[in-house]
Amino acid sequence: MKIGVIGTGQFAGSFIHLWQLHPDVEAVYVTDLVPERAAEHVTRYGLAGSFGSVEELLASECDTVAVFTQRWTHAELVLQALDAGKNVYSAVPMALAVDEIAAIVRKVEETGLIYMMGETSYYNPAVVWARAQRAKGAFGRVFYAEGDYVHDMDNGFYAAYQFSGGDAWKSTASYPPMLYPTHAVGGVLGVLPTHATSVSCLGIPDDRGDGVFDADVSLWGNEFSNMTALFQLADGGTMRTNEFRRVGHPARVHESRFRFYGTDGVMEQTSTGASWSTRDEIDDIGELFRTYTHKGVVTDPTVLEGIDPALRHSFESGMAKVHDRTRLPVEFEGAPNGHEGSHHFLADDFVRAVTTKTQPPVNAWRAARFTLPGIVAWDSANKDGERLDVPDFGDGPADPGWG
Repeated sequence: MKIGVIGTGQFAGSFIHLWQLHPDVEAVYVTDLVPERAAEHVTRYGLAGSFGSVEELLASECDTVAVFTQRWTHAELVLQALDAGKNVYSAVPMALAVDEIAAIVRKVEETGLIYMMGETSYYNPAVVWARAQRAKGAFGRVFYAEGDYVHDMDNGFYAAYQFSGGDAWKSTASYPPMLYPTHAVGGVLGVLPTHATSVSCLGIPDDRGDGVFDADVSLWGNEFSNMTALFQLADGGTMRTNEFRRVGHPARVHESRFRFYGTDGVMEQTSTGASWSTRDEIDDIGELFRTYTHKGVVTDPTVLEGIDPALRHSFESGMAKVHDRTRLPVEFEGAPNGHEGSHHFLADDFVRAVTTKTQPPVNAWRAARFTLPGIVAWDSANKDGERLDVPDFGDGPADPGWG
């Protein structure tokens, strides 16, 4: 396969590097609104070349497109790529509106093309472990679950928005937290075979007074920096998620963390560890989720170049004991990883899906279920917590068995 990457900002390099290593990827190309960035990536990673525009890339022989642009631009570019007959990998979130998600799902159904959303929490060690426990029936019935994404603005987000937003960066730094829901929702629904049916959400107005999360400045009219949502699930259970952007919490420690409460067992993850309990006993399982490897955590100055120091922890990760590294290409051994060991699996699963013509674990239908709850929660928060229905587009294809 030949991959054309749209957007060469701070996040793209990690995946460009892995796809360059992958034995089933013939060539990687890039394009960016800032041509100098694209050219610099070609040199840094030894890529096949660059394109002057998205249109040139879509007209090329690349059969696959990877979208790493600003989060509010994803849906339009994904639909353009699908219309051009390209398979698509998209960074999160899938889209910002219900009709955009409906259009992507419909296009994938019509064309049979591969769409994958790069949700890191699906491969989070706690989620991988909980998914295996649920499959064994160890939880009994999971009646309540929690997923949090706790990332303070001061931990690298100011610099990231300034990097991508230019002089108008404050208008987009106010991005509504619930429109970036997948790191929290995706971990819960990456374990439980269900989906959200309704939500009530509350937002907390920001009081920093620095022009970020100022409704008069915000592109979305947003004043909420912290948001909490409670969802009804289709199986009769409930899910609560938090999206926090003003919080006294270090960046390196479990930005995404999860808890599952079942009738027979409970898994609780905190900032410092994790436990598994039954009616009779409780065990410390935190060591299973630590992302070390036998070679330690790998860093690479090539991948980390240009990334704000406050965000580099996301690109310096090994594997956890619960990860099955044996299913990855041997070429990935020792390569830089990130987001608690997820990057290697994300990069490989997309290649595997395209080359085998098999929908990946986080396909269009599952991506919709990871994203839609937050879109409706944002609407609910703007209606003082009114409980609103969450639409659903169905189960989609069965899991491929290797996710």
